[in-house]
Amino acid sequence: MRRPEYEAAAPERAELGEGPTWDPAAGHLIWIDILSCRVHTWDPATGRRTVRATGQHVGAAKPRTGGGLVLNLRDGVGLVDPGPDGAFRWLHRDPVPGRRGNDAAVAPDGSLWAGTMRYDEAPGGGTLTRVTGDGAAEPFLTDVTVSNGIGWSPDGRRMYYADTPTGRIDVFDVPDGADGARQPVNRRPLARVEEGAGFPDGLTVDADGCVWVALWEGGAVRRYTPDGTLDRVVELPVARTTACAFGGAGLTDLYITSARTGPSAPHPLAGALLVVPDAGHGLPQPAFAG
Repeated sequence: MRRPEYEAAAPERAELGEGPTWDPAAGHLIWIDILSCRVHTWDPATGRRTVRATGQHVGAAKPRTGGGLVLNLRDGVGLVDPGPDGAFRWLHRDPVPGRRGNDAAVAPDGSLWAGTMRYDEAPGGGTLTRVTGDGAAEPFLTDVTVSNGIGWSPDGRRMYYADTPTGRIDVFDVPDGADGARQPVNRRPLARVEEGAGFPDGLTVDADGCVWVALWEGGAVRRYTPDGTLDRVVELPVARTTACAFGGAGLTDLYITSARTGPSAPHPLAGALLVVPDAGHGLPQPAFAG
């Protein structure tokens, strides 16, 4: 029998696991359970785990340059100070009834690109907003449905993005601005996921510039080359794979979150944090400059 590519990592089973992120300063993986309002960390070297309750649905948690976390929450973006009992404060509060924060990513310049979606997934009800360390918020996309995976090429000249129901991974060019700003332009499809294979969810970019994307209802993670060619598929036993990221000391292990919400009889590993050892070579992810 062929040995599976994946292994179970941390023992928690999330309702809706999302957003794996390697924190190199702390040497642990961060991921969240959206519906249980929790932020998890796990140190693969020691097995040490922590859990923090957020008080409301949380779509993403990313490390900050000075320690602590930035959170993309139901009602906006907030900051958690370093330490196990770090204080919380709002950075950019923007509550909209029926809407919550979803996936987010930190850009090469240290800004947070925070997505939202409506609970009823109404078309055009979500957004993608750039939030800087001082709390300034600049809407970038205002008509998305389920704002999901975001990532940048190794040289920062491309931004990748998935609005899940479109079935596409899109790419933008990121030219230098006259004032130093780098505003993505020229949106176009990089790749389309064929009908019946699932929907693009969270994504990450590796050191070769290839895009790895988790497929919701697809039970797999796919790798696309920079020209959009599908060149690897990691098949998984859980249908609702949600996001992926490289972690570990050498950024060679691919961590994958999943969900157990929805199916009446989910697989025993549904909701688990999975890992594919030595899957490739990831990129160091910048911390939020705030």
